[in-house]
Amino acid sequence: MASVAATTSPEPPGLRAAASRAVCAGSPPQRLQRLPAVPGAVPGRVNDLLLLRPDADPRGVAQGGSGHVVFFHGDIQNFQEEMAVQPEGAQWLTWSLEQVASTLGRRFPGQHVWVVRASRMYLHKFSCYRNFVESNMFGAPEYSRDFGAFPHLRSLLSHGMKQANLPNPLPPQGGADGIPSGFSLTLVGFSKGCVVLNQMAYELDRARADPQVAPFVDCVSAMYWLDGGHPGGSETWVTDRQVLRDLAASGVSIHAHVTPYEVRDPMRAWVGREHRHFIRTLEELGARPSQKLHFEDEPPSIENHFRVIQEF
Repeated sequence: MASVAATTSPEPPGLRAAASRAVCAGSPPQRLQRLPAVPGAVPGRVNDLLLLRPDADPRGVAQGGSGHVVFFHGDIQNFQEEMAVQPEGAQWLTWSLEQVASTLGRRFPGQHVWVVRASRMYLHKFSCYRNFVESNMFGAPEYSRDFGAFPHLRSLLSHGMKQANLPNPLPPQGGADGIPSGFSLTLVGFSKGCVVLNQMAYELDRARADPQVAPFVDCVSAMYWLDGGHPGGSETWVTDRQVLRDLAASGVSIHAHVTPYEVRDPMRAWVGREHRHFIRTLEELGARPSQKLHFEDEPPSIENHFRVIQEF
């Protein structure tokens, strides 16, 4: 996602506070739980998590089984109280991590929704997922076939489930015997967050060959790329044919939702070309990716870029 600096202006603190209160009033605190500094697979690598539990039935009994949705956010997005005090974040409070968790809870009813906050927010706006993929300070990635993103995610979920006191938690490591019955994963990346999904695609071949990692990887049932973007000059979408061959052969359901903000920007024409290559190559390799261009008859805008989170 390109910086929103050019489209924002500082708001009076009173307005930011009022907006923050309005957002908080619409959130479901009983179901949301923030889990700070959850440890990953490598010592010292931690991420904050936000968990939205499944809704309860009319008797007050929690719904949902072993289905889990994991969301990786884009630039600017953060916890709402942190966005509210940043001039470039205050006007985007509708897309705070809390609000997105609630949106995903409606999109995936009956499942646990996990939002992974980037380990670093450079200048309070550039999301950097260095715990998952090698990145510069602005979050531009350098992908590798050496796997680390999958073990890190497994450790985050394992420790997060334990901290949240969820029943039948996922062990931090182990083969098939450590996977809870029915455990399934849906991975959703938005904008900058798509770099994590890209890195996982690069890791697939080697991760599935490791008996300790493969059972966890095989639990991934679907991957959603939502308007991927990052500040680098290439590899916004995976274009390596062998990596796409591994992804196509994985059996994972692949979904790509984009808007003109990313794929029709003449200043970043490679994004649209890479997206088309991603879809076309997967189809050639026998996959059946679903795809949709949202808001195609509207001018490109950051507002519609965010709205894809609601529309996919």
